[in-house]
Amino acid sequence: MNKRNRILLIGSSLMTLCTVGLAGAGLYFYNFAIKRSNKQMPFENTNNSSEKEATEKEAHNLEWLERHEYKIWRTFSEDGLELVGYYVPAEAPSVNTVIIAHGYKSKAKDMILFAIFFLEKLGYNVLMPDARGHGESEGDYVGFGWHERKDYQQWIREVINRTGEESQIALFGTSMGGATVMMASGEELPQQVKAIIEDCGYSSVEEQLSYQLKTMYKLPGFPIVNATSLLTKIKAGYDFSEASALEQVKKDKLPMLFIHGGADKFVPTEMVYKVYDACPAEKEILVVEGADHVMSIIVDSEGYESKVRGFLDKYIKSKKE
Repeated sequence: MNKRNRILLIGSSLMTLCTVGLAGAGLYFYNFAIKRSNKQMPFENTNNSSEKEATEKEAHNLEWLERHEYKIWRTFSEDGLELVGYYVPAEAPSVNTVIIAHGYKSKAKDMILFAIFFLEKLGYNVLMPDARGHGESEGDYVGFGWHERKDYQQWIREVINRTGEESQIALFGTSMGGATVMMASGEELPQQVKAIIEDCGYSSVEEQLSYQLKTMYKLPGFPIVNATSLLTKIKAGYDFSEASALEQVKKDKLPMLFIHGGADKFVPTEMVYKVYDACPAEKEILVVEGADHVMSIIVDSEGYESKVRGFLDKYIKSKKE
């Protein structure tokens, strides 16, 4: 074998090794971040609660739901997945309903703190769906808000069908749920949807995963995120470049409140300014200094609740059934 052929062989071998390695990295991160799993990720536990505390919280959440005589709602996504939600009617009959979207690798019952605020302090009916691939809903992958935006259109129709045409609906979400409601804002929504509130949502899946690769693994986003995106397109039917809250809010027509923690280490605070600036509709922003991811309601509960209440009161009237 002459020198030129040896160089070509070595080059070809290196390219094969790189391709195999990149494919392996893409598969690893798909299984870690996209594939359905009931394991909580280390960065999710913002309160650093122990297993015992988490169990106690789960029991408290279930007790709260049972005390309020919740109902289990079921519907189907466009691609045939059974989706499960928990509907809690307000104590005084109301036409106002908030649909709450939970975060990544979480579930509807983890959103009780927010449900208490909307139900007990604002008098709203509360619907808390389990996102596809989470909780009791079907699905073997995480859509990061992109496929979920369509699922929430279905949940909106369910609220209208079950509670009447006079319904007034607000969308609320935290973290991935915040991105979900932002992504939904770019779709055609019924006139019953009056306002949207997002808390700590990311600007795009591509940016968020690149940020996490850098902070958690000290790795560059390119080309690992790109390889994982390609695999996600094959396995889950979407790629990261299209799953953009930033692009969706550019089409928003509804009033939106953007909330973020000023010390957020999971979804960097700078992302909220990107989506806020991109939104052409009526909008407000609240950045709570010193608050980590989805902790604004804890760090400044009075300011948080006052801002949300004041925002919603502008667009949703306190009508009874």
